[in-house]
Amino acid sequence: MTLPTQGAPPCPRGRGLLDGKSVLVTAAAGTGIGFATARRCAEEGAVVMLSDAHPRRTGEAAEKLRGITGTAVPFRACDVTSEDQVRALVGAAIAEMGRIDVLVNNAGLGGFAHIVEMTDEQWHRVLDVTLNGTFRMLRATLPHMLERRSGVIVNNASVLGWRAQAGQAHYAAAKAGVMALTRCAAMEAAEAGVRVNAVAPSLALHEHLSKGMPAGLLEDLASREAFGRAAEPWEVANVIVFLASDYSSYMTGEIVAVSSQHP
Repeated sequence: MTLPTQGAPPCPRGRGLLDGKSVLVTAAAGTGIGFATARRCAEEGAVVMLSDAHPRRTGEAAEKLRGITGTAVPFRACDVTSEDQVRALVGAAIAEMGRIDVLVNNAGLGGFAHIVEMTDEQWHRVLDVTLNGTFRMLRATLPHMLERRSGVIVNNASVLGWRAQAGQAHYAAAKAGVMALTRCAAMEAAEAGVRVNAVAPSLALHEHLSKGMPAGLLEDLASREAFGRAAEPWEVANVIVFLASDYSSYMTGEIVAVSSQHP
């Protein structure tokens, strides 16, 4: 069956869903889900701090967001594979914003390699950024939220944590790990009223996604979606905003698919 391609609708205007909240977003430079999340959080009334592994791009993203919101945007470079940098980021965010109400763990690394050709370095690098990096950020931020008995964490997983795709064993394993980590963290944090959930996008296209991917793969994946297109990054960001907001107050340990893929 050939599905019609439908264009993305207009991005909805902000409605104050995060008024007064302080939000820290990792991997927020560039044009992907991270920056879209930072922008949507700011448009919903939050004070947002950006982080990314690339210092220059992080500063450029903060300046871009300042141009959109009209207010200064704090930022700090952080490689989530470094425990020291993760601890420094969390400390800087608390010092800059006074507290962290919401942490969005967006940092992740993809790639393409079949298992028989995959090197240890490829496997470990994807796992270290995507899964271990999420763990490090959780471990550094949770004590602050548990002490305050308030906070929300939203992790970025992937539908590949559930579905199989050739060439994605390292990424799929890492994202499945993020899902399990999310559920366990939610159980540990629930007594303090801290919520931990995750989104699982199918495909959100941006200019950096095609690096390291075989020609035509992203187009083929997009054609399998029910709308005949990939998601816009802001469409994933809107679900992250929902999970960060009080509208999802009863949800914890949940993995929310942001997908229109048909069988």
